[in-house]
Amino acid sequence: MNTAKKSGISLPRLRLVAMEITRTCPLSCRHCRGDSRNRDYPDELAFDEIKKILDNIAVFSSPIIIITGGEPLTRPDVFDIARYSTSLGLRTVLATCGRLLNHDTVRKLIESGVRRISISIDGASAAAHDSFRGDPGAFDAALKGIDAARSEGLEFQINSTLTTLNIGELDELHSLSVSLGAAGFHPFLLVPMGRGQGLSDFALSPDAYESALKKIAGLAARSPIEIKPTCSPHYSRVYRQMRPGSTGKNTPLHAGFRLSDHNGHGPVMTRGCLGGQGFAFVSHIGKVQICGFLDLEAGDLRRDSYDFWKIWETAPLFLDVRARENFTGKCGSCEFWNVCGGCRARAFYQKGSYLEDEPNCIYIPGG
Repeated sequence: MNTAKKSGISLPRLRLVAMEITRTCPLSCRHCRGDSRNRDYPDELAFDEIKKILDNIAVFSSPIIIITGGEPLTRPDVFDIARYSTSLGLRTVLATCGRLLNHDTVRKLIESGVRRISISIDGASAAAHDSFRGDPGAFDAALKGIDAARSEGLEFQINSTLTTLNIGELDELHSLSVSLGAAGFHPFLLVPMGRGQGLSDFALSPDAYESALKKIAGLAARSPIEIKPTCSPHYSRVYRQMRPGSTGKNTPLHAGFRLSDHNGHGPVMTRGCLGGQGFAFVSHIGKVQICGFLDLEAGDLRRDSYDFWKIWETAPLFLDVRARENFTGKCGSCEFWNVCGGCRARAFYQKGSYLEDEPNCIYIPGG
């Protein structure tokens, strides 16, 4: 495993950090993990606090910084945050619903160093997307934002959260992403937490989940753009099982490693669950988590003097998910653990322990 070292201690290399700079959002999306609302949230990290966190991260690593929310563009100093992150040599990207994107905003993002944005589209039609997002006009607003990004030359990807409500539109969502000029299509498999708990009945069954991953793998084999499923760790297993002779099942993978197909694109393959392995999440009030979907605190940056490294190095939660011997159930004995790891959030919410096996996986170890 690639590692960062400090004081002789080897750790997984920190490759991505999602910085939730606000919970405020103009939409009321049905799947929102943070139950974000269009209101002010008290005690959010100040700009000077975010600078301290980024300074500490830049001392020991150079991860991609994902500026996220809520809707990060509701925060007036978002461009200053992006500019500061960029000044530290950190690749800076931003996640948005697209409603607040226009030509002026896109130019400011480019000037502040943002390299790519993600825009969420959860239905291939206005009716489907607007229903999912809880906002009439959300689809048209997202398309206008995408048009502004494309015309100004800002790279963008499309993120789509898949449920039984829209799984039938998978092909159309991919085709829409291609036609809009997206650099990538990133389907997310629903993790029912936050407001998303109300969608639990619409989560894909394990069999439907497996079928969806196989279909995504088929799309990836012929897609002219990158495809990277997220919150679907056993995609790394499915992809290998569908590609005889591909990279071995026990080869560790990390963010940015590509298994290219004949078209030179295909999926961007990472280890299935990067939570605590190469990814961390910082909440709007400075709590550190292994990801945004597992709402368990690994550390409090305010309490720990903004020492992100200390939390990354010593937090029991991080140490737990890095040790294979801690895992129970099928995940603990699975030969694909190195490339998958199972979703720790689903295990926690459905089985009561973040070290239990992935409840949506139908694979039998050794099968």
